Amino acid sequence: MKTDLVRRVTKKHLIPADEFIYGFADLTHLIDSSFGEFHFGISIGKKLDSHVVNGIMGGPTLEYYRHYRQINEELARLTENISKDLKENGIDTIRLDPTVTTYELDSVYTDNLTVPVSHKMVATRAGLGWIGKSDLFISKAFGPRLRLVSILTNTPLECDNEPIEKSSCGSCIICMDRCPAEAINGKLWDVTVKRDEFFDAFKCREKCREYGERYLKMNVRVCGICVAVCPFGW
Repeated sequence: MKTDLVRRVTKKHLIPADEFIYGFADLTHLIDSSFGEFHFGISIGKKLDSHVVNGIMGGPTLEYYRHYRQINEELARLTENISKDLKENGIDTIRLDPTVTTYELDSVYTDNLTVPVSHKMVATRAGLGWIGKSDLFISKAFGPRLRLVSILTNTPLECDNEPIEKSSCGSCIICMDRCPAEAINGKLWDVTVKRDEFFDAFKCREKCREYGERYLKMNVRVCGICVAVCPFGW
């Protein structure tokens, strides 16, 4: 079966296995028609180093910024290799970059701070976790201490997990209390709730800009406090 082939190829590249999660998602009617028949997704998450994340309880560090970029670069290479392997096995793919650049954030996506396909959406449809009050993806395995990447394919995939359609954050408001941007209002996410109803991405971006200049002396957007304080990551 094609799903088994995709699973074997994907798992072969996820080394060491205990630092990764992955799953398949049916994205039919959930992404723009410009992607054509490529409405099945492979979601992959790689764990962040806990020591590095613990170091940003009070604000971003250069170590965290470098680690964040390193993991993104690793995920970009990983999806290139998986896509190449899949194509050699007759599976067409569209590889999505792990993140956008500061320039893209402040120009291409400045109106609504959303990208054409959300890695978080792919991951929730793959049943790997939910969206937290801070708009972070909260994985069952690593909490928010991970980076996500996605690959689209036009090959139908059988999903191992049921899509997750509501939050498991409950009454916890640690991220809301600790957010320096006051971007979190505490409302729980579910698939009927739009991001702007529970999280102000513009406040977050502005504080991340301020923190990039203050802590790193760089024109970057970085914070990470919500990642560090979330109890699902401990």
